[in-house]
Amino acid sequence: MKTSPSTPVPLTNAQRQKFRDYGFLASVPILSQDEVWELRDRVDHIRHNLAKYKSKLYEVESAHSERPDEVICHFLGAWLIDSKLRELVFDPRLTVPAAQLLEVDRLRFWHDQVFYKPAMHPGVVPWHQDYSYWTRVAPARHITIHLLLDDADEKNGCLQFVPGSHRWGLLPSLPFDSPLEQILEYLSVEHAADFLPQFACVPAGSATFHHSHTLHGSAGNRSTRPRRALVFNYMCAQTRVADDIQPLLRLAPHLPVGALVEGELFPIVLPRLD
Repeated sequence: MKTSPSTPVPLTNAQRQKFRDYGFLASVPILSQDEVWELRDRVDHIRHNLAKYKSKLYEVESAHSERPDEVICHFLGAWLIDSKLRELVFDPRLTVPAAQLLEVDRLRFWHDQVFYKPAMHPGVVPWHQDYSYWTRVAPARHITIHLLLDDADEKNGCLQFVPGSHRWGLLPSLPFDSPLEQILEYLSVEHAADFLPQFACVPAGSATFHHSHTLHGSAGNRSTRPRRALVFNYMCAQTRVADDIQPLLRLAPHLPVGALVEGELFPIVLPRLD
């Protein structure tokens, strides 16, 4: 599979330091307007045909399937069924800055996600740390890229981050359909005082990058515009299985504890090996 011909723009030292200090970076230009339009169509096609594609995806959020008017649309594994999304997994505009921020020479793909908030939809994404859902693999050297296909602002439910929360240690994982601020019940007095979210208003085609322990979430969509986003999760090449009770992903082979997370579903994306 060929990657995009676009040449990535390396992040500056200031951007890298901001990521170290705050646990996130926003916003980084990635896509052209033509790419945004094409990807919107492709994401909408999958979303409108989830029943058809469900068996080919890693996961479709069950709470959304049961209560679509309350819970936003969220699914994993679209890269398996769409060629353009697959190309993006290997795109140096994503992988090069991800490796810079993770401070690794070799980068491995973990999985992708799609989030769709319809206009005037009340669904939220509760405050959480990504790694709280990924403890079945170690070490905790992961990074998440949130690539916007629509302009994201406070009104349509853009991401919010808590600066410095990547140094707080791991908090409990919460169900996807939890209330937005349920995580506050688990914060220490000190961390509760430092819970000072910042909105990440990002234009379509740009992305945020965040540390696997950075607290983030998003409110409902109060606008007449949708908010679509592609998410790409990467990890260090040395990641191993820490819990083998079940496969890492629904369509993945069952790997034993201690095994390197590798194979067709978990490719090395930087440097390219093909």
